[in-house]
Amino acid sequence: MAFWNRTKSFEAATSRDTHSALKPTLSWVHLVGLGVGGIVGTGIYTLTGVGAGMAGPAVILSFVVAGIVCAAAALAYAEMSTMIPMAGSAYTYTYVALGELLAWIVGWTLILEYTVVCSAVAVGWSGYAAGVIRSAGWPVPDALLAGPMAGGLVNVPAIVISLAVAGLLAIGSRESATVNLLLVTVKLIALAIFIAIALPAFSASNFEPFAPFGYGSVVGPDGATKQGMMAAAAIIFFAFYGFDAVSTAAEETKNPKRDLKIGIIGSMVLCTLLYMVVAAAALGSTSYQALAGSSEPLALVLRNMNHGFAATLIASAAVIALPTVIMAFMYGQSRIFFVMARDGLLPQRLSAVHPRFGTPVLMTFITSIIVALIAAFVPLQNIAAVANAGTLIAFIAVAVCMIVTRRTHPEHPRMYGPAATWIIGIVAIVGCIYLFSSLQTRTMISVLIWNVVGLAIYLLWARRKSLLEPAAS
Repeated sequence: MAFWNRTKSFEAATSRDTHSALKPTLSWVHLVGLGVGGIVGTGIYTLTGVGAGMAGPAVILSFVVAGIVCAAAALAYAEMSTMIPMAGSAYTYTYVALGELLAWIVGWTLILEYTVVCSAVAVGWSGYAAGVIRSAGWPVPDALLAGPMAGGLVNVPAIVISLAVAGLLAIGSRESATVNLLLVTVKLIALAIFIAIALPAFSASNFEPFAPFGYGSVVGPDGATKQGMMAAAAIIFFAFYGFDAVSTAAEETKNPKRDLKIGIIGSMVLCTLLYMVVAAAALGSTSYQALAGSSEPLALVLRNMNHGFAATLIASAAVIALPTVIMAFMYGQSRIFFVMARDGLLPQRLSAVHPRFGTPVLMTFITSIIVALIAAFVPLQNIAAVANAGTLIAFIAVAVCMIVTRRTHPEHPRMYGPAATWIIGIVAIVGCIYLFSSLQTRTMISVLIWNVVGLAIYLLWARRKSLLEPAAS
């Protein structure tokens, strides 16, 4: 079989080698926490204002549109993860359904996505940490609080949080998931407090006009940015992804056929409802013009209502949110690396599992070192959007895999009937293609360059090391 279309069988994809099998320790509660931890980051605290500036009160419908696209992708992930309950997520599904070459491209793209997200969030967390350090008067030089492109020498806080999260992940999946669950609970309590304070001040007059910039996507007055409900949906989409990290935990789930569905769909439904209620509370109590100009719109709403302590609490919750996002995406990235190594596409010695902790300790720390180095020295503001492109590519691949495997492997049990499969798949594919087309040209070029480099590595080295290569068997 030619290397570009050789596929991994279902049996091979779901087999467990003793030396590289991950320990199943997670329940659906941990998976929901992992999904919510990845989804509810700084996005809910900032994108409400950004979206309001683009769409006005109609940003609530933008949340619905983005939620529908992500929900379709989540349903596709739920079916594929229960059919193939192994680590690797979109990479593994693509290997089975579409072949090794496309699987490499998806895996290589996911590596970029997760690395950039982890590094960007580590830099964001470092900004909050630097503020605390300065306000406390600790004698830490400014040169150690930012990277060279941001006026410093090395971003030490970003390194510290990256390695700390990796240490927790290495100790055990259940232990790290439990800590993540506790931090997620704190975030949800803080948002519940915001809703309880802001909703009683709701005024229908703040929703007039409801869609001042229209329902489509139009070029703004500056001739560069876009406005309207659909333009806001394309931005708000990026506050939703993170549930895909749940599928990377398939191999470590005690009851994958039940728990993965609950984890993926449950975290998406919970976060979509939460986003809509938070947006309604914020826009109903404050004009959208005021929210659009704020980098912390939720805290602004509470300050305008003379709830200074609650505003501080919400701002503090944003700091708590960031490590859980790093944890979710670093977890996913280390598992993608791990499975690609187990398949021979990366050095196989990296797929070893620690005999006591049952986790890929070596790969986890390699992942954290890469993330820490990027966060320590590289400014990520201009390249963070690349993560969004990687996510959309992965979502499209999973939806295609769901449709293809219905034809190529009709004997496997399914979550949905044939009609539902096509509806879910088409909504996910078309929706993601539309959102991908809304990205800046330079982002698309960056992803293309990354994949050209990856393709060269595959053709020159990885394909010959693959376990499916005849000479390797």
